[in-house]
Amino acid sequence: MLYDAAVAQASEKIAALLERLEQSGAEPLRLDALRITQAFKRSWVELAQTLVQIRDGGSYEAWGFDEFYAYCTQELHLRRATVDKLVMSFSTLKRLAPSVLRWDGVEKEVPSLQAVDYFGKAVNAANKPAEQRMPSTGEAPPAPREVLKDLRTAVFDEGQSVAELRRRFDPILRPKPQGAEELDSIQKALGAARKLADILPEIEGLDDDKVVPVEKALGHLREALETLAEPLRDAIAAHKKATRPKAAKKPPQRAAGQEA
Repeated sequence: MLYDAAVAQASEKIAALLERLEQSGAEPLRLDALRITQAFKRSWVELAQTLVQIRDGGSYEAWGFDEFYAYCTQELHLRRATVDKLVMSFSTLKRLAPSVLRWDGVEKEVPSLQAVDYFGKAVNAANKPAEQRMPSTGEAPPAPREVLKDLRTAVFDEGQSVAELRRRFDPILRPKPQGAEELDSIQKALGAARKLADILPEIEGLDDDKVVPVEKALGHLREALETLAEPLRDAIAAHKKATRPKAAKKPPQRAAGQEA
């Protein structure tokens, strides 16, 4: 609801600004950027292409903006993270699937921005040098070529959503360490127990003789869950530490006056 309201408000501001700029005879490129932003859900590729054109040509400076992201935020009401995702995903299409840029979106549906972003990150991870990978941060590990081929088919031929892609490819591209799924279940149970313990005293009509035993039982349950969770947390932390790339050792410094 909040998201829908924010989008509607931004659309109204853009419509009003577009009307003013049209009446004042603004540059066609500036007007195009506003119109395409209004149709973002329908055509993210056109918006991304226009943003790249504006950024590379520095057009925003002639419109009174010192910086590209300031233009995107203040005039187009696009967050920096959204702009970066648009620009990077457009670059992914240009490099890896240029034919998609010619799709009309009707006869052949353009993949979603999120799906192309997912594909681009997987390809970038596969091409990253080993010393630059950071498994401990959750970064996708390099994918086998056949997996990338299947991912490409899923994105561009099958048109799968990013949710479908995550269910299908996350176990391969972002495998969880042993015990992670069990810890997730325990954390959910802990959260539910805390929530129930917090809500019970607020419910009118429940006598203390009914609430107090449940609160005690929930306390014992949380203690038991924490006992189960602690070794799992330690094991996962140890796994992350073991898989974290080691920093390159610096050569020993020579004492002053020591010959090379």
